[in-house]
Amino acid sequence: MISRLIRLLNSLLGFIVIMILWQVSVDIFEIRPYLLPSIMSVAQSAWEYRSDIFSHSLVTTVQVIYGFGAAVIGGIIISLLVFVNAPIRRIVMPVVIAIQGIPKVALAPLFVVWFGYGTMSKVLMAFFFAFFPIIISTLGGFAGTPVHLVEHFRALDASATTTFWRLRVPSALPNFIDGCKMAMPLAVIGVIVGEFVGSEAGLGNLLLLANASARTDLMFASIITITAISGLLYGIIYLFGRLVWWRAL
Repeated sequence: MISRLIRLLNSLLGFIVIMILWQVSVDIFEIRPYLLPSIMSVAQSAWEYRSDIFSHSLVTTVQVIYGFGAAVIGGIIISLLVFVNAPIRRIVMPVVIAIQGIPKVALAPLFVVWFGYGTMSKVLMAFFFAFFPIIISTLGGFAGTPVHLVEHFRALDASATTTFWRLRVPSALPNFIDGCKMAMPLAVIGVIVGEFVGSEAGLGNLLLLANASARTDLMFASIITITAISGLLYGIIYLFGRLVWWRAL
């Protein structure tokens, strides 16, 4: 228990140092609030607008979870099809790589035109930001199965199906989790970009409103909230990854 508390404090130490340097720099150099508000001003703004920040945070978080979930499901399905079927691999992978090469920010206005200002356009942005790392990591896990274990299964006269589900899938799980770790912050970024382009709610929308009213303190409060949401969701995936006992393979 004590060791976990120490690790938690060590993780928070960097943020504490940044906040102290932030406050001291504002005080020493007398930086104007519209350029860089003090950390105390940001905290006061966060408390003043706590209900708005909370409601917008819920909208953004739900959209991130939907988009990330779709990316996970789609990534798993595509990875399975691509790995087990060479013709599908030759057809699908060039398309996946081409989609990855598209500037994602350029898709946001199109999604707003096609699907409106609601949830769907933000979910699609999260999906397109997040699905590629999941696919690449999962395929790497399948291909990286230790050769001696594959030979061992062959020696036991295991079928290709048994080898895949009993060996390759468990071996790929750590890579899959790592891909999810990379994808989650990207899903958050995708939703925020979508909210910037067109939305009626969400932290991206709140950022735009704060910018329009020259409330830099509220902008920083929103940015810190976005960072906290991203860190929390990443932490959930990290904890889930620790339960993957196949990492020992």
